[in-house]
Amino acid sequence: MTQEIFFQMRDICKSYLMGDEESPVLKNINLDVREGEYLSVLGPSGSGKSTLMNIIGCLDVATSGDYILHGQSIENLSEAELARIRSREIGFIFQNSQLLPRLTAQKNVELPLIYAGVSPARRRQRARELLNRVGLSDRRNHYPNQLSGGQQQRVAIARALVGNPSILLADEPTGALDQKTGRQVMALFSELNAEGRTIIMITHDTNIAANAGRIVHIIDGELQEGGGCEDA
Repeated sequence: MTQEIFFQMRDICKSYLMGDEESPVLKNINLDVREGEYLSVLGPSGSGKSTLMNIIGCLDVATSGDYILHGQSIENLSEAELARIRSREIGFIFQNSQLLPRLTAQKNVELPLIYAGVSPARRRQRARELLNRVGLSDRRNHYPNQLSGGQQQRVAIARALVGNPSILLADEPTGALDQKTGRQVMALFSELNAEGRTIIMITHDTNIAANAGRIVHIIDGELQEGGGCEDA
């Protein structure tokens, strides 16, 4: 059965002002992503891949073009409406886990639910469920400096999942990890995708990109289809 389109990008361009001149970062990006897809966006530093992720994640808006998420164009949405989409639809995972050092793993995972106004009992239960899901139920009262890099990243994944987002956006999620730990994190991503989670991973590493079902390449702000498991 054909899966529904999760989002569409049509002729997306993004430029920044550098003095008196506009510097193009993204050039006529066209991209369709289906629900449940696992996509890698592969490109070198400075290629525009993080800018693309920021637009997909509603952290930034395009200079021109149309981004249609769940059938809705986000072009003219207010910042409050974009923030609502981010909190309900999107889970973010970054290269460095960005955990708050003075909060335990449990409290770090609860944090998005605090902002969402979820009751203390419900958010504690949900955070425990997710920490158990990533294999860290015995570390929930540990602070980030008491966790390994891989454990910190798994806490960050649990935090990204706690609001049950429709899509996970991962920006170089193994960049700060050793190879063994990176493979463990990638295995967790594969499990999440097998359960139906839509995942978009930004990376410069071809080995990491190969974990996805589809790869697109971004070079100098231009997107090209690559390959992946479905092409094997």
